[in-house]
Amino acid sequence: MLVMKFGGSSVADGKQIEKVLEIVKGRLARKPVVVSSAHKGITNALIAAGKEAAKGKPDASAVINRQREVLLQCGCKDYMLNAFFREIEDLLRGIALVREYSPRSNDYLSGFGERMSCRVIADFFTRNGVRAEAFDIFDLGFITDDKFGQARPVKGWEANFKAEFEKRVPKNTVPVITGFIGKTPAGEITTVGRNGSDFTATLVASAIDTEECEIWTDTDGVMTADPSVIPQAKSIPFMSFAEASELAYYGGRVLHPSTLLPAITHNIPVRVLNTNRPDHPGTVITGQGSDDERPVTSIAYKEGQSVITIESERMLGQPGFLAKVFDVVGRHGVDIDMVTTSEISVSMTCAEIATLNAAVKDLEQYGRVTITTDRTIVCVVGKNVKFQRGIAAKVFASLRDADVNVEMISQGANKINLSFLIADDDIKKAIPALHKALFET
Repeated sequence: MLVMKFGGSSVADGKQIEKVLEIVKGRLARKPVVVSSAHKGITNALIAAGKEAAKGKPDASAVINRQREVLLQCGCKDYMLNAFFREIEDLLRGIALVREYSPRSNDYLSGFGERMSCRVIADFFTRNGVRAEAFDIFDLGFITDDKFGQARPVKGWEANFKAEFEKRVPKNTVPVITGFIGKTPAGEITTVGRNGSDFTATLVASAIDTEECEIWTDTDGVMTADPSVIPQAKSIPFMSFAEASELAYYGGRVLHPSTLLPAITHNIPVRVLNTNRPDHPGTVITGQGSDDERPVTSIAYKEGQSVITIESERMLGQPGFLAKVFDVVGRHGVDIDMVTTSEISVSMTCAEIATLNAAVKDLEQYGRVTITTDRTIVCVVGKNVKFQRGIAAKVFASLRDADVNVEMISQGANKINLSFLIADDDIKKAIPALHKALFET
């Protein structure tokens, strides 16, 4: 079997869904399992409607009108999703009544995008020669914890999923399964995080022992840099799991950060392909990756970071000082990306300013605390970065020439990346300069 995940841009409208159908037709011999995102724009519209409802203004028209457009383009019955539309309207009225839009409500509301798109796709497939059936993934046994917005499957879910899949999916039928969502043992709908359908796809692939997982996007695989910033970015033919994981975590725009964990555990190759150019080979991600000696694979960046710095002369020669700092950080749920230290200071980056602010009072007992916002982590990734002489010199010389100031630097002894911190405003200067130095000369 083969898992094929299609993102929001791949199923954005009728024309795109026609492309998806042709791609799936070409793989019928491999028994494809389709995992789909919501149509492009639907999830954002649902979340926006939820926020407006919390202000006392429940209005589902933007969501319903957008979804009806796709229904019309695909030739579906115009009443096919009416039950979902009514439920969305009821939910928004409920949010407006209590004037509260909780993470639980957000998961319930935003999950409608995938549930509707899968039914449209399955209906379109069936009417055009490929027998298909839509499934909400939780009906196949995808049960999660109750961490709304960031849910993870409960222990033992794989066996239940495989059993339900084999029992409920008819033979000679392409299952079209919802990405992004799950359900708690108590029956509450959850999500695995924005853009989490990639993660869903590799989880499904691992549960039913597929030969490969394909991630269909709107780019020619994983690129040497964000093509929206670097039009001349190049496709990377082969990557290792380690390289791809670093890129995803540090802001790579193609894969969800958690996508590769199930693939790594079950050694399932992941292939990233372009729905608009299905003949392009894309990027194949495996444990080994490429055998070539390239020093750098790609450049990723993650903007909107904040930096907290603790300065204290008490750090000098005091065992356990950092342990106390990290204990405070952990208790407040601060998710740290980068850490740098000197003899009298420690600096840490985090994307969530609210959690940093909550930790400040407890950290002030250990020293002077300052917070800086609007920063970007840039990550130069490659399995040979740590062995290549002159890479750091080339990186920082290019930033100097582009008039970009570097505020923090991190490279572990056994890491495959070189990371550093710059101001958000310098992204448009830094990334082109780095790409030119590392890939174009």
